[in-house]
Amino acid sequence: MSRQKSSRDLRRSVRNAGNERKGQKDLPRLTGKVLMSREGHIFVRVENDPDDIYVKSSKTKNALHGDIVLVALTKEKVGNKSREGEVLSIVERSTKPFVGVLHFVGSQVWLLMQSKTMPYDIELDQQQALQMGGKTGMKAAVVVDSFERYATSPKGHVVDVLGMPGENDTEMHAILSEFGLPYRFEPEVENAADKISEEITKKDLKGRKDFRDTLTFTIDPFDAKDFDDALSFRPLPNGNYEVGVHIADVSYYVTPGTAVDKEAQERGTSVYLVDRTVPMLPEKLCNKLCSLRQDEDKLTFSAVFEITPQAKVESQWIGRTVICSNRRMDYEQAQAVIDAGKANDEVEEAILKLNELALIFRKKRFSAGAMSFDRPEMKVICDEKGKPIDVRQTESTESHWLIEEFMLLANRTVAEFIATDGKMNGTASKKAKTFVYRIHDEPNMEKVSNLREYAAGFGYQMAEAEGGKSVAKALNGLLSSAKDRPEFSALQIMALRSMAKAKYSTENIGHYGLAFKFYTHFTSPIRRYPDTMVHRLLSLYLDGADSQSRDYYEQQCVHATEREILAAEAERASIKYKLVEFMQDKIGQEFDGHVSGCTEWGMYVEVEPTKIEGMVPLRTIKQDFFDFDEAHCRLIGRRTGKVFNLGDPVRIRVKSTSLEQKLLDYELVETAQESVPEPQTEMKHSSRKAMVKEAIKKSKKIAEAKNSHKKRK
Repeated sequence: MSRQKSSRDLRRSVRNAGNERKGQKDLPRLTGKVLMSREGHIFVRVENDPDDIYVKSSKTKNALHGDIVLVALTKEKVGNKSREGEVLSIVERSTKPFVGVLHFVGSQVWLLMQSKTMPYDIELDQQQALQMGGKTGMKAAVVVDSFERYATSPKGHVVDVLGMPGENDTEMHAILSEFGLPYRFEPEVENAADKISEEITKKDLKGRKDFRDTLTFTIDPFDAKDFDDALSFRPLPNGNYEVGVHIADVSYYVTPGTAVDKEAQERGTSVYLVDRTVPMLPEKLCNKLCSLRQDEDKLTFSAVFEITPQAKVESQWIGRTVICSNRRMDYEQAQAVIDAGKANDEVEEAILKLNELALIFRKKRFSAGAMSFDRPEMKVICDEKGKPIDVRQTESTESHWLIEEFMLLANRTVAEFIATDGKMNGTASKKAKTFVYRIHDEPNMEKVSNLREYAAGFGYQMAEAEGGKSVAKALNGLLSSAKDRPEFSALQIMALRSMAKAKYSTENIGHYGLAFKFYTHFTSPIRRYPDTMVHRLLSLYLDGADSQSRDYYEQQCVHATEREILAAEAERASIKYKLVEFMQDKIGQEFDGHVSGCTEWGMYVEVEPTKIEGMVPLRTIKQDFFDFDEAHCRLIGRRTGKVFNLGDPVRIRVKSTSLEQKLLDYELVETAQESVPEPQTEMKHSSRKAMVKEAIKKSKKIAEAKNSHKKRK
């Protein structure tokens, strides 16, 4: 259906399509979010539905990326082909800005787009663009106001002029703008923060336990500026240890309804781009007043434990405190103490004892079914101007685990304290008051089944599991067996994709990945607003307050989860931008790598040693036409039978880079295995051609069977 058709034609088209496919029944209607392509077609993503709906460009009703639309389903999924549909209406226009380059032509102004998700340039009002400080050639963030039916382009208004393209600040601010994230505080928020007193008075200390004479220290990254957690350590006469987990008391300073609180609530989280942190709180709070700096008295909210040398928690206390950190250490310094195995002073002695306890906690956690996904993390090193100069792998060491285990202990203790109505007996109470939990559901069993089948192709026998702890054990066992083998990365990626996403909720279902029945976020209120809410609720309930509004806090949980996702996406976009920038001067160079992903249109490859991922478009592989075998996530050559599996070693040449679209294209130098691996069935002696046809046919049958099963459900 073309855009020239009248609304009557549209209704007739939809009705006729329904008659052709469903008799007299209406077409199924779904609401989802638009993911747009540079070519103009869209995919509609429906919440909790794994299969997106493809809509050709002529049937989008001028929907744009990020819009919420009502779509009619015209074709079900068949084999590798996506479901298809047509947009019936735009439920809600996205308010997120599009970023492009301003172009003034006479009395007209346009935002010229070079985006993967926006095929149209945007028409602007000249006077408004000039008032915002816009000039030709400058990058700007623009929100679309309308896109009329017969118009050739949308109309919008400038919300921010970002600067000249290519400048580091401009590009980082552009990424934040694309995700609707702020990069500066309004003056009223800064002024409100500046007015908060730094002096600690007798009134501030009233009702707090004093830990200023107890050995206390912080361990953070060497370049950290905000220190929101500290550990205290004291040997007890009975041979046990008193360990305090002390967290900056942000909620004492940031009170509900104030300008600072409203801004923190809206932001939801700090954002960590590749070369900077965009804080949730103004600098006065996050780097000074609430930062647990060495030799300064600080107000804290604490969870204090009595722990045996065997890491059994004998008792716990939760409440407000005051501390004074004796030493600021970084992870490298703490690790050096652990590696040396001997202490030169009481802080180092405490680190060694705490590390012993942490290792026991960690072992118990994995024995209980916690998931282990230690993927190598790459850090982009930038110079003072933001130019990427290196990409290095960061290591997670025992000093990281030490801090992690005690933060986990505090988080789950606080959650259990509220969920059990203070009884700490491991049983949720029906009288439990409203609280903010960090929850993580069980894995998608269909995806786990796909992983099991895929792993079998490499010779692994992944144990059958019904759910719960047995799945975690089977997944951990598989990954342990594949450790240090070429296919490990591929199996780990598929295992991660089978996992649910963690989120905030007032409904506690536990945290599957950590194997905790109760869990919350208590330990980072400087950078996460949910932690601030947890502190507030704790304070209220410790003072005897009634349960707070579940509806209000559930809304806040949804908002916090959404902001967390946006922040993570912006972080990934900034890393991708810098990785593409890093590879710009390497066009034509060759690298060894491995296949990290397969789709209908391309093969993704991570190169060594930087793990930088780029795509080899299938159309550029000259020696054959490759089909995507979705069931096994691999590519099979039609003529040669050559196969590309996840994890296969390949050699690529850097072909092109696009900073605007954050795209990195590779071309293949060395190819895949010569043929489909010999199955252990009657296909063993078949010809190569027959084997390939049979493999593709089998994959389609599996996909169709799964689709049919979904319909019945």
